[in-house]
Amino acid sequence: MAISTTCIGAYPKPDYIEIGNFAETGEQDDSVTRAFTYTQDNADKVPEELLTRATLEAIQDQIDCGIDIPTDGEQRRENYIHYHCRHLDGIDFGNLSNKVHRCGAAVADLPTISARIEPAGDHFLDRDFQLAQDCSDRPIKITVPGPLSIIDTTVNAYYRSERDLAFDLADALNFEIRALADAGCRYIQVDEPLFVRKVDDALSFGIECLDRCFDGVPEDVTRVMHMCCGYPGHIDDEDYLKADAQCYFQLASAIDKTGIQQVSIEDAHCLNDLKLLENFDDTAVILGVVAIANSRIERIENIQQRLELAL
Repeated sequence: MAISTTCIGAYPKPDYIEIGNFAETGEQDDSVTRAFTYTQDNADKVPEELLTRATLEAIQDQIDCGIDIPTDGEQRRENYIHYHCRHLDGIDFGNLSNKVHRCGAAVADLPTISARIEPAGDHFLDRDFQLAQDCSDRPIKITVPGPLSIIDTTVNAYYRSERDLAFDLADALNFEIRALADAGCRYIQVDEPLFVRKVDDALSFGIECLDRCFDGVPEDVTRVMHMCCGYPGHIDDEDYLKADAQCYFQLASAIDKTGIQQVSIEDAHCLNDLKLLENFDDTAVILGVVAIANSRIERIENIQQRLELAL
């Protein structure tokens, strides 16, 4: 059986990109706050030519490693959520509110939702995709933060219910996802790590919003979603509060009934009960077999053995 390979999204940033980097060391609360706290001053401080160079290097590194479907490495993003949020009306980055988020795993000053969520105007991910795709003859995958994960990484001061907020976010994300598809992107991934932390919300309205994100997207576009159990603020942090991987069992059948064609799940950091895979009849599984939050480099034989067990 041939196995295709991909990266999930974010890639380590080079030293010349002065945006917070997951690989930085430091205390957990400091690094997480630094990663998610936004200041207007750093929005555009990195020159375009450096961002393009970093994107090219990230893509080339993946290709050199034999990755079939590279990502752009999210080199333009201060973090995987707020970059998109800056292109939405209704989210106030000048008014930060302190919040315990990720179900207690992190504390940060986060942008405040102060009006109805709508696209701010011009598209932006189609440009990011085209710049990345121009660097490679392999199909580039672009990632988009999902509604529940955006909700958890902002402070709601406008909507009466998170359900209403989630559906408006899904519509705004769909506006951008359609533009990505029109630009030629054939692998589009919605990141929803909050599904595993908030299973009830995921089942109640999150999965419906996930399908809504892809409404009207052509059939030749592969619809991907990612849900991990959470990663620490820096490499080799063993005390980070992760979600319970057993929650995958509660979500699998419901996700399998959606229009999602590929689901990415964490494995190397949690070693799932591989009976989980039997719950996906129609959805291909992207199994995370590299422990990205650990400085120890896996042996090739260990990765191969895990994949053989999964198959």
